[in-house]
Amino acid sequence: MNGGKRFIQPILACVFLLLVSACATSGPTYSQMQMMSLSANSGRIYVYRTSVLGAAIQPSVKIDGIAVGNAVPQGYFFIDRPAGNYKISTETEVDRIVSLTLEPGQTRYVRLDPTFGFIVGHISPVLVDTDKGQSEIKDCHFTGK
Repeated sequence: MNGGKRFIQPILACVFLLLVSACATSGPTYSQMQMMSLSANSGRIYVYRTSVLGAAIQPSVKIDGIAVGNAVPQGYFFIDRPAGNYKISTETEVDRIVSLTLEPGQTRYVRLDPTFGFIVGHISPVLVDTDKGQSEIKDCHFTGK
């Protein structure tokens, strides 16, 4: 019986360390970051995740099918794109998609929300208004390149 406890404790310690390290982000926060200006016909899309719920689930985030980052808890990245229509998606057991129109000089915010799934959780992109996006992203850490 005592041997079983010695076996379980190291496993629990490893699981705890894995969960804590999955939540760690080290880049500057949105509030600390100095942003470059946009070109005249481009806009900026910020993608961020405030929740650590489901921290182990960090799917790729795609814009029009091209991977541009990952859904890192308490992290954010941004993509500058020409004005136009875009689809932001994540994929776990199902695709989750949000569509948006980006105008020249416009900044859009997409929050990544964890939701429950049948087998695994999902990360769903949600378009939020500018004031809410700026408020929610301010303490998130940069995870882009």
